[in-house]
Amino acid sequence: MEQLPGKLFIAFHNHPYIAGLTISSVAAIGIVINGLSALLLLKGSKGDLNIRSAYLHMAADTAVSLAVVLAGIGMLYTGWYWLDPVMSLVIVAIIVIGTWGLLRDSLQLAMSAVPAQIDVPAISDYLYQLKGVTDIHDLHIWGLSTTESALTVHLVMPNGHPGDAFM
Repeated sequence: MEQLPGKLFIAFHNHPYIAGLTISSVAAIGIVINGLSALLLLKGSKGDLNIRSAYLHMAADTAVSLAVVLAGIGMLYTGWYWLDPVMSLVIVAIIVIGTWGLLRDSLQLAMSAVPAQIDVPAISDYLYQLKGVTDIHDLHIWGLSTTESALTVHLVMPNGHPGDAFM
């Protein structure tokens, strides 16, 4: 079985002929289509994890298409076919870096972590300031989805429940 460094060597030195003009032309179409799709998703990507995921996918596809165009033109004019595997490695690095935050946020949602935009001490302070509340216990906040959160808390109220208006 051949070792990985040997396979990398083959990818960089024993490369096949690549039709630079053809791949550049097709990738240029990809830039337009994926770029427009990414622009349509940009506004909604700020507050919704799912839309941000779709936006990052379209943005990454646009970047990949741009890299393919550049590599194709480079191979067409210079004959440097090693640009193909180099651009592949650059694309992988860009995708990993660009999606790291998405992975972190997805894991936090899956693990029922407190959403990043929620200030737990401020909520706790607010609950302590409510009339009739002397203590709080078991304050839990978690994300139900990418746009909704839930909260449970035990409020200690020596005078009893003040009614539905309080809730």
